[in-house]
Amino acid sequence: MHYWDFSRSRSPAAWLLLAILVSGVTQADVYRLAISEQSINLIGEAQQAVVADGALPAPTLHWREGEDVTLQVSNQLKTQTSIHWHGIILPYRMDGVPGISFDGIEPGQTFTYQFKVKQSGTYWYHGHSGMQEQQGLFGALIIAPQNEQQTVDRDYVVMLSDWARADPERTMARLKKQSDYYNFQKRTVGDFFADIQRLGFWETISDRLAWGEMRMEPTDLADVTGANYRFLINGQTAESNLLYLFKPGEKIRLRFINASAMTHFDVRLPGLKMTVIAADGQPVEPVDVDEFRIAVAETYDVLVQPQTEQAYSIFAEAMDRSGYVNATLTPRADLPAESPAMRPMTLLTLAEMGGAHAGHQTWADATADKGLSHAHTEHSAMPEQTMTEHAAHQHAAAEVPISAHAGHTMSDADSGDRTKPLSYSQLIATQPNHSLMGPPDREITLRLTGNMQRYIWSFDDIKYADAEPIRVKFGERIRFTYVNETMMNHPVHLHGLWQYLDNGNGMYNPQKHVINVKPGQTVSVDVPADAEGEWAFHCHLLYHMDSGMFRRLIVERAEHVHP
Repeated sequence: MHYWDFSRSRSPAAWLLLAILVSGVTQADVYRLAISEQSINLIGEAQQAVVADGALPAPTLHWREGEDVTLQVSNQLKTQTSIHWHGIILPYRMDGVPGISFDGIEPGQTFTYQFKVKQSGTYWYHGHSGMQEQQGLFGALIIAPQNEQQTVDRDYVVMLSDWARADPERTMARLKKQSDYYNFQKRTVGDFFADIQRLGFWETISDRLAWGEMRMEPTDLADVTGANYRFLINGQTAESNLLYLFKPGEKIRLRFINASAMTHFDVRLPGLKMTVIAADGQPVEPVDVDEFRIAVAETYDVLVQPQTEQAYSIFAEAMDRSGYVNATLTPRADLPAESPAMRPMTLLTLAEMGGAHAGHQTWADATADKGLSHAHTEHSAMPEQTMTEHAAHQHAAAEVPISAHAGHTMSDADSGDRTKPLSYSQLIATQPNHSLMGPPDREITLRLTGNMQRYIWSFDDIKYADAEPIRVKFGERIRFTYVNETMMNHPVHLHGLWQYLDNGNGMYNPQKHVINVKPGQTVSVDVPADAEGEWAFHCHLLYHMDSGMFRRLIVERAEHVHP
């Protein structure tokens, strides 16, 4: 049994931070991380993980806004490594992307990162070399503001991740050979007859023919599923019974970080209202929700305030319902919460895919709101697999039911579910940004494209190896429009620069470092080019990025602009 108490969850660096808070003095400190391999057992057999300071996840780092940090990262591996400070505004040479911002950290070498912390909030850091992020190289990064506006009694990190049963290189090879290798939730003959009864014979035949023509399945919500993954909270499986302690009446801040390689999660605490107060480290106007979907690489801060001696499940189920992980928020270590049932997967619809193959769904259409429409029904949980990998695949296929409303997105009224999920349209910045008013200096459209049969992902049908950099001028405001022409969600991450999501709130549009673009959707963001240098620009689904959905963005001063 594992439990987190405020006094126990703080590192020595955190106690130093508390002393700084009391004194009000900005302090510089030196942090050291050693990257190495370590044997771990999360699937019933030993596997090699890539870890920082021998921990999975890596140690939580506590910084303070205005601090001058020095970070010495030593490589004890036999291969190159790196650390990227996700969402942090810094000089591009400190961004930690081999081949773009620096040469990487070779075996036996130490690289020193140095920069001033210019922000506050919940962030994270992770490897940016090969598949090391999937292999365990990630950790939380908490930055205290110079003037704290939100005081709480307890402050916890809830770090979600996916751990692969198969070696990541083997996983990629399987996807290249058969892109739906891990989709063991395909529709069955029984589903066919059920759809005939519900929709009629000819409509069902038309539906099957349309999906067949696209060489897709409406169950294609995720490339890599629970058939290959164990899902973790703070490096622990659901069986570990991770506990977060509280006293009734206390205000608790839960900092959710999705450090997964490929998995979006739907998060809820049944019986306990959550108030979202920050997205991607930036404050937003408080929003009361019953659940939220957290895309890969996003962060959300939520407040909860339980009033009674009751235990609550912190329940995160994969978007495709192929598995889950949970922990317990409890007043006593001997009082675990009952785990709720997982809900059935709601399939992609031809209407959604029509946007991906015909016209494109606009932001207004999208916020009408599918939000968490894949999350609005009930069913029994799929047990965690403990057998061989291939047997686990078959077991997953047998145990995960599909919604009776498969093929049709349901509204809350249709499903009888009265939960309040978070949607992007509800994210409103707490402070206005007047620079967002008026037309942008330049507009750039990026199509999110892919060849599912060959498992190649790209921007504008050009994979990274063949693409020219995107060049912009320092001081420009660029409006990027992302047009998702695929059946997959794509969490688009831009290093070094903020993306202001155009969700209809004008100068109060939220600033984010990751924008999740749903299938068939078109989304626009404003990006002030206020940081000179070369920046990575990619889908944060690791296997998509690795297969080509990646660009280099170069911010040049006017006198250096490429002809």
